[in-house]
Amino acid sequence: MMEIIRQEYLDKLLDWKDKNVIKVVTGMRRCGKSTLLEQYANYLISHGVDESRIIRINFEKMEYDELLDYRKLNEYITGQLHQDEMTYIFLDEVQKVTEYEKAVDSLYVADYTDLYITGSNAYMLSGDLATYLSGRYVEISMLPFSFKEYLVMTGMQGEEAFSSYLKTGGLPFVTGIIGESEQIDTYLEGIYHTVLIKDIEQRQSRNETDPNKRKVTDIVLLKNIARYLASTSASLISVSNVSGYITSLGRKVSPNTISDYMDALSQAFIFYQVNRFDVDGKELLKGNCKWYIVDLGLRRYILPKSSYDLGCSIENVVYFELRRRGYRVNVGKLDDVEVDFVARKNDEIIYYQVTADMTSADVFKREMRSLQMIRDNYEKVVLTLDRYSLGNYEGIRVVNVVDWLMKENSGC
Repeated sequence: MMEIIRQEYLDKLLDWKDKNVIKVVTGMRRCGKSTLLEQYANYLISHGVDESRIIRINFEKMEYDELLDYRKLNEYITGQLHQDEMTYIFLDEVQKVTEYEKAVDSLYVADYTDLYITGSNAYMLSGDLATYLSGRYVEISMLPFSFKEYLVMTGMQGEEAFSSYLKTGGLPFVTGIIGESEQIDTYLEGIYHTVLIKDIEQRQSRNETDPNKRKVTDIVLLKNIARYLASTSASLISVSNVSGYITSLGRKVSPNTISDYMDALSQAFIFYQVNRFDVDGKELLKGNCKWYIVDLGLRRYILPKSSYDLGCSIENVVYFELRRRGYRVNVGKLDDVEVDFVARKNDEIIYYQVTADMTSADVFKREMRSLQMIRDNYEKVVLTLDRYSLGNYEGIRVVNVVDWLMKENSGC
């Protein structure tokens, strides 16, 4: 299978090279974290770093089972450190190590060490690791392939490629078996169940001593909540909405339990919660929010075909592309209307509306109205799949979403 250099993430690692912080690469299972570390190690070697100064441990490999105790891990690595020369340490899926925080802390304070770790659970950064290493790490959040990366991997082009991307998603392995729909579904099923059961159970075992955290033990409930979130990705929802859905299935579950299960899906990087932003007041709002799924192939696997919605899928793609481009992304609220995305970076703000088709007069008027009501002079863009309504309408640009995705990572 062809391998693509994940340059945007490689550049982030290089920005922090040899700096006295731990580099924590996070992201859902199989999004490419291990491959990124391998590419970074190859870069170091090609730029003169001797292989003996690179220690690589992938804890998903059985050969490292004896290092799953933090004391043995620390002893193993310290015995290989170079004096007066930087040693680069890569610990892949380190959360498998019992009390890994202690080993990470010890290696961090050792002289001439540059430490990189990966994990498939966000609890790494909200639990013991954060306590041990507060202010001493940077997070690099990794996502599946962007549409541009998908084009490189598949050799496809244009709208045909975008249609395929919406269907299969951007997990690296999937892009290598395009056309094999049965194999893709089998692979996605395996990833989904592994994340739900293995990763989330692993998270729970590390929170056994936290009396405020309910264990996620009901996998059927977890799957039902995931199905609901996947089906409502373009809608504002609350815990009470999810609770109502679960009740409609004939179950009665407390809102606190549902909230914990939603949090578990977020912690495993399957769903990303997006809060609302007051466009006039320029402040975040509490209450209803949106939940976007990290990969559209998973969304198609989770949902029955009757629940598929093109507009939701396009909105999902745009949200993650804005994140890749370094924006903080929120849903905009302005009086009685919603702005799909408020993208902020430094002092820059861009407002986005996203729709599958703008050719209907009613849709055109509705999408334009949200942006026309905004009273500041920041950029305003409508992203659409059609090519008939493109243009500039009194300062509001209507842009084809495929063209936008193909552009460099800067603005629109």
